[in-house]
Order: sequence, then structure tokens, then C-alpha cells
Amino acid sequence: MDRNREFDGKTVLITGAGKGIGYATALLMAERGASVIALSRSQADLDALNALIGCRTIAVDLADAAATLKAAQEAQPVDLLVNCAGIAELGAFLDATTDAFDLTMAVNVRAAMIVAQACARSMIAKGKGGAIVNVSSIAAQVGTPLHASYCASKAALDALSRVMAVELGEHGIRVNTVNPVITLTPMAEKVWSEPAKSDPMLARIPLRRFVQPDEAARTIAYLLGDDSSMVNGVSLALDGGFQAG
Repeated sequence: MDRNREFDGKTVLITGAGKGIGYATALLMAERGASVIALSRSQADLDALNALIGCRTIAVDLADAAATLKAAQEAQPVDLLVNCAGIAELGAFLDATTDAFDLTMAVNVRAAMIVAQACARSMIAKGKGGAIVNVSSIAAQVGTPLHASYCASKAALDALSRVMAVELGEHGIRVNTVNPVITLTPMAEKVWSEPAKSDPMLARIPLRRFVQPDEAARTIAYLLGDDSSMVNGVSLALDGGFQAG
């Protein structure tokens, strides 16, 4: 198999494609032959991506359930899905607000469910199987100060993904999550730019560095591709050994 054209003839929908891991994944999947449908809240980000890879774009606010469903249905049919969109509302647990919690769950979990439902229905109708990767975080397993809502959402996303893997497997649809440690996306760089905060975390990572977006993209591509044809229901840590310590 020519790795450079691994996804020829495949269509992939990527949420959160305007920045960070989603952006890197869109570039990589296009490079490997996939037709990319990029979904993001920012039309400007989508236009910039389209200029690079010639993808189809859909702008939508994933906090809006009805708009999310409409966008997901508009994107069909697809062969592959990457649910990458996510937000992080930071704050101490005792100061966490219900509004921030509800917004985080809406974008990080509910939207992923809505989009995956639309894609899975389309995949089942085509009868050719498919693959879904939900981009989670080590925060699903590791309590991170100031990240109460975020950690809760990622744990929920992992649990949702396991149920999806169990129920959709009979249709030949594989569902996995990739769980990175801190990835140097624009969102993370804003949060982890201070050495006083980042140095203690780096000290807990045996490889002594954070994840690069293209490393996450390559892991996602592996989970979407034929090399992982028997991998289903897995939360794959991408953490440089963080959880091994």
C-alpha cells in the first residue's frame, strides 16, 4: 500500500478543522489522498484551509445542537469522521459555573454525538463500514487542576466512544479515541505558555516535551486507516509516557 495515497477515494469529515489538531489532521488526510470536509466555527479559518488543500467547508457553532445536526447531515455521505472540535473553560472547581460546564459538555460531548450519529447512519446506509476517531485527552483519566469541566467532558467522550464501538462494530464501523497530553495548539499555548506552569508538567513526561499537532494527526490517521483494522473501542494515549510514571 502506498502510504502517501492511503485514503484515495475516501471522504473524511473533520470538526474543529480550523486550528490545532483538526487543522493538522486536515492537511495530513488531504496529503494522503482523502477528500476533506472541514467544519469549524470560523469561516476565516476555513477559507485559509481551503486555499491550501481545496476542501469543502462548513461553518457552524457546535454549541447549537440544531445547527450542528443540520451541518452534519449536509456533510453526508462520508467514509471517515474525526471529532476534533473542543473548548476548555478554565477555573477552580469551587468557582466552576453551570453555564461554563454546560457549554463545555455541549461542544466537547453532545456535538460529537450528534455528528457521529449522522455519519454512522450514512455509513450504515452505504454498507461499507467506516472509522470514527474522537479526539479526547489524558484529562479523561488524569485530574488536572482548573480543568473540572474539561476533564468531565473528556471522560464522557471516552465513555460515549466505547458505547459507539460496541454498538456500531456489527456494521463494520470502528470507533476509537486518541488521548494526547498537552498538545501545542494555539489554545494550549495560551494556557501553558508560562514556565512556572509548564515546567512541572514537562517534568512528569518521560520524553520531556509536549505533543506537536502533526504527531496527533499521524496517530489519528493510523486509527482511521487499514493498519488499525482490528482496533476498536480503544483510548490511545499519546502522552510521551506520562501515565506510565
